[in-house]
Amino acid sequence: MAIISDFEEQDSKPSSAATAAASKPFKAVLDPADPLGFLQAVFEFVGRESDLFKSDSLINDVNAVVRMVKDKLLTEERKRKVEAEASSSKAAGKKVKEDVPVAAAKKEEVKEAKGKEVMKDAKEVDKNGTQGPAAPNNNNGLDLENYSWGQSLQEVNINIPVPPGTKSRLIVCDISRNRLKVGLKGQPPIIDGELYRPVKVDDCFWSLEDQKSISVLLTKKDQMEWWKCCVKGEPEIDTQKAEPESSKLSDLDPETRSTVEKMMFDQRQKSMGLPTSDETQKQEILKKFMAEHPEMDFSKAKIS
Repeated sequence: MAIISDFEEQDSKPSSAATAAASKPFKAVLDPADPLGFLQAVFEFVGRESDLFKSDSLINDVNAVVRMVKDKLLTEERKRKVEAEASSSKAAGKKVKEDVPVAAAKKEEVKEAKGKEVMKDAKEVDKNGTQGPAAPNNNNGLDLENYSWGQSLQEVNINIPVPPGTKSRLIVCDISRNRLKVGLKGQPPIIDGELYRPVKVDDCFWSLEDQKSISVLLTKKDQMEWWKCCVKGEPEIDTQKAEPESSKLSDLDPETRSTVEKMMFDQRQKSMGLPTSDETQKQEILKKFMAEHPEMDFSKAKIS
């Protein structure tokens, strides 16, 4: 016969509350200057409170956790960097969009001011109120509103800006002995007029530079004269201030070089109000003649 006891058998296993009460709290504090010390405290606590250090794969397990945490941190860092760059690009794009009208307006103002300045420089006024020649640019020519030109004694180089991306088939360039016409098809010509002096047509050519400017080279027929302008009717330069490149004088034959050097000397003398080489030679001849004929009166003699 079975007998039922009024007493329940006491559970031999401790309750979770008792286990929690038996565990010691972790009290270590992380010092950013000594993170390894904090890790040591963590491992000591885990070693006392668990069987982790009894595992044969402890080192591999810990290394796996370290790699996992490291990869997670790197992924989060890359994500933050991408988001920051996207935000920065968006802000920059918005700013550029807002600045475009302002930049365009400023560019137009600069272009207008530059055009006025060029025309002002190209039309210098002397003391009598008449328009005088302008000082040449660094290439012995002039920078005008729609194009610029320069020259040597042998050639004239013209540079004409065109819209970026212009194709050569859209360019119109007609060069004749005494006339030049340059422009774009379907538009008014940029240059259309009579040249200052004749050119050798067979030695002239044009090219499109980087699809944004037309370069025209004209070979002068008279290669011992400076041009005052490229096309008649345009502002003129003061040819007495033109300066040939010294490095190119050595390329000339002796006779031409002698003539060029004489021209340069005469231009400098005239600019300083001094006699030219021809006038100096005439003065020397007159002085020599006066010395040989002291009986003659040369007080009213003039050199012409």
